Amino acid sequence: SLPAKLINGGIAGLIGVTCVFPIDLAKTRLQNQQNGQRMYTSLSDCLIKTIRSEGYFGMYRGAAVNLTLVTPEKAIKLAANDFFRHHLSKDGKKLTLLREMLAGCGAGTCQVIVTTPMEMLKIQLQDAGRIAAQKKLMAAQAQLSSSRAAAAEPAVERRPTATQITRELLRSKGIAGLYKGLGATLLRDVPFSIVYFPLFANLNKLGQKDPNVKAPFYVSFLSGCVAGSTAAVAVNPCDVIKTRLQSLQRGVNEDTYLGILDCTKKIWQKEGPTAFFKGAYCRALVIAPLFGIAQVVYFVGIAEFLLDMLPKHQA
Repeated sequence: SLPAKLINGGIAGLIGVTCVFPIDLAKTRLQNQQNGQRMYTSLSDCLIKTIRSEGYFGMYRGAAVNLTLVTPEKAIKLAANDFFRHHLSKDGKKLTLLREMLAGCGAGTCQVIVTTPMEMLKIQLQDAGRIAAQKKLMAAQAQLSSSRAAAAEPAVERRPTATQITRELLRSKGIAGLYKGLGATLLRDVPFSIVYFPLFANLNKLGQKDPNVKAPFYVSFLSGCVAGSTAAVAVNPCDVIKTRLQSLQRGVNEDTYLGILDCTKKIWQKEGPTAFFKGAYCRALVIAPLFGIAQVVYFVGIAEFLLDMLPKHQA
């Protein structure tokens, strides 16, 4: 049922995000680094420095936004894919690869309603620590090279909350402010879903002994991991562009961008083609368990169990 699918998708998203959020934070910070003042050299270096400067919970900056909005996002994504697969199937026959890709395309398009503002807010919170650390380092370097050390003392910055960012964006730009980077989000999520859902469905079928019986949970988990990581790496260039476009604050001497084409051109010219794969392994590490867990919860059907526990109304 649709309520069961929505509950399953929501629970799947909550569990998955909680497990992998620190890696996602590192991915955002690594992707936003441009040539020049680089704060982090790798995933482990980023996490270690984050814990030292911001504490353990610094790794979860922006998690509240993600946990709040990931429930509708994952619910829409998984339920929409099922909806399109159902309506694209002919008399219950097996879907062709093209129809599976079309279903994934529909799911990816639907989810951006929630994904874009969620990613927009999350990125600001995740990257605030990197920018603050960079300014602090630049101020320290200025003190060493200047006799006026007191004048170079950095001001204490208060990091904004998701609520403050939302209010400011709505006040200055209206609802469009929360949907900055919508085109780049579509450019990432639609191809991701086109790759992910058909690949997962076909891998999952390999573990089914009977077409009418669900595959074991570990098959769904492994299928979600493999399909998720494959799709994540495939669309990572689009994710780098999306992250750069949605970042409102820039570090010292970092470029600003006018749009997708401008961003692509500047990254290619100034950082080279390898820059489009910044954070690719982090993204694979995030997406693999996230979608593995999501598919297990979704396919095992926790919601059906919960709904069965509710008292049934007599007609």
